[in-house]
Amino acid sequence: MTTAAVGSTETVRLASVGWMPRLRGWLAVLPLVGLCTGLSAQALSHPDVAAWAWALATVAVLAVLASQVVTGLVRGNVGLDLVALLSMGGALALWQPLAGAVVALMYAGGQSLEAYAAGRAGRAMTALIARQPRTALREEGGALREVPLAALVPGDRILVRVGDVLPVDGRVAAGRAVLDRSSLTGEALPVTFGANDPVLSGTVNAGTPFTLLAERAAAESTYAGIVRLVEAARSQKAPMARLADRYGLAFLALTLLLAGGAWLATGDPLRSLAVLVVATPCPLILAVPVALVSGLSRAAGIGVLIKGGGALEMLAKIRVLVVDKTGTLTHGTARLISARTLAACDEAEVLRLAASLDQASGHPVARALVDEALGRGLTLSQPTMVTESPGQGVTGKVEGRPVLVGGPRLMRMHDVCFPPADGPRHAAAAATVLVAIDGAPAAILEFADPLRADGGNALAALRACGIERVVLATGDRRGVAEALVAGLPIDAVAADLDPTAKTDTVAAERRNGPVMMVGDGVNDAPALAAADLGVALGARGAAAAAEAADVVLLVDSLAPLPRAIRIARRARAIALQSVWVGLGLSLVGMVAAALGYLSPLQGALLQEAIDVAVILNAMRALGGPQDGREPTTQGGPRCP
Repeated sequence: MTTAAVGSTETVRLASVGWMPRLRGWLAVLPLVGLCTGLSAQALSHPDVAAWAWALATVAVLAVLASQVVTGLVRGNVGLDLVALLSMGGALALWQPLAGAVVALMYAGGQSLEAYAAGRAGRAMTALIARQPRTALREEGGALREVPLAALVPGDRILVRVGDVLPVDGRVAAGRAVLDRSSLTGEALPVTFGANDPVLSGTVNAGTPFTLLAERAAAESTYAGIVRLVEAARSQKAPMARLADRYGLAFLALTLLLAGGAWLATGDPLRSLAVLVVATPCPLILAVPVALVSGLSRAAGIGVLIKGGGALEMLAKIRVLVVDKTGTLTHGTARLISARTLAACDEAEVLRLAASLDQASGHPVARALVDEALGRGLTLSQPTMVTESPGQGVTGKVEGRPVLVGGPRLMRMHDVCFPPADGPRHAAAAATVLVAIDGAPAAILEFADPLRADGGNALAALRACGIERVVLATGDRRGVAEALVAGLPIDAVAADLDPTAKTDTVAAERRNGPVMMVGDGVNDAPALAAADLGVALGARGAAAAAEAADVVLLVDSLAPLPRAIRIARRARAIALQSVWVGLGLSLVGMVAAALGYLSPLQGALLQEAIDVAVILNAMRALGGPQDGREPTTQGGPRCP
């Protein structure tokens, strides 16, 4: 690949360290100052001073260009930068300093615009790494000692406090563990683990303290592996070919053929220089970044942050969507979806008493029940004599009446017998809660993480935008996932996935076309980095997902994504149009220069005129529908 045209992944990588971004951003200042200085000296009748000002400006840009060309050649990449190098070098060799300065200004302007267009957020995984615990409380001789994570070895007994992130993989050695596994599976509801059950690092203790028996060192545990997965997937992402590279070698060969032929046929090296000057690929260097930056700006206006021109171009070519469920298609929180009362119990009264008791619990399902009761306008009472058993439920009294809220184990402990289910369980239910009042069964409550109201519409709009295949990827059970998305335009469901399996799913879907992965959790970060294009929900999603993604939705919804695709396609189409028109005009100028109708300076000025034309055309990417809305018809959403 070359290093001067649009949004190259390799260019971004080389230019993202040290002084290079700053140099490329300010490179256009040198030839601009030199050109103005020389013109001023020429007006004051100091032609020698003017010539040296132009020459020095050309040399400064030539030095930067030469280093980039050499770097590309060492890597085995040959591109259109070589034409700019030859034209500036030839202008100095044949002492055509003004023509050289004009070419230098064109080239440096392209570098500055590219540096701006390719600027993107770093992916240092700062948030992901910061979440990892640094120390752990290890049992030593009957006492607790805080030790560095690296000091933990298999067999250590570790106290995991409420809210702690599990530092290593292991088993529950004492107590019961109620773990929030959203960092690994993305699922919102905590899971209870009993004695000797295996548990994974990266999960959060959402219950009472328990003792963990370490089975792996920290560096070999699950959560540390997530960081490595992201880094490995990102390094394996194939760099996107640039427009310049696609046609660069053929154009380079044609340029050298015309320039060399003109010199050989006439013996006049100035004709060869004129051809090279006109052939300098500034339509690629200038117009494409302008179109892409315009597209980036319009996307940002609708709440979509696209990290660079390469991501914008890939967004325009996406054909496969892999979408996470929890927090992306759903809200990421538990909600009551079914309440079946028993005997003569009144539903509102049962909910009021159960929610009153659950006010004393911090469990996500308890909070969901309280929110449901308050949402119905029920008045809650202060519970008394409350006892919470992690993983089992809550007991206590409300207005003097004994109330139990929990699972079958809690009910058996209090000799409350619920009748066997007389109907099918709600297919999308992720958790079931039993309620007993006055020692008798009162209700069976079912909770789930429901779909967002706009989820189906967003998927339909993405289909209308040319997405040919949609795959749901989730850590939830297959039955729950399939029931939840029944009726949505989804081609396949991949369930029970951990971060590694999600990454494998993305890799497998590449056979169907460029893949876009949409997610919002830490567990989605490896898959986001592995996809051709990663899209993260940034409003409430994990910071690690936003770091790993190429696109961040700044609003908590998929709704802007179809509009962003439309903007990306328009910007890419305008960029291509600018390239073809600009290179076509350049080709006409090259033939005219070879035939002797253009001098090197005239060729440079013609190329400047071509640049202005293609840049004005590229700026059309700022236009279009100002509100970014997709037109709709009775047949559903469209994305032309």
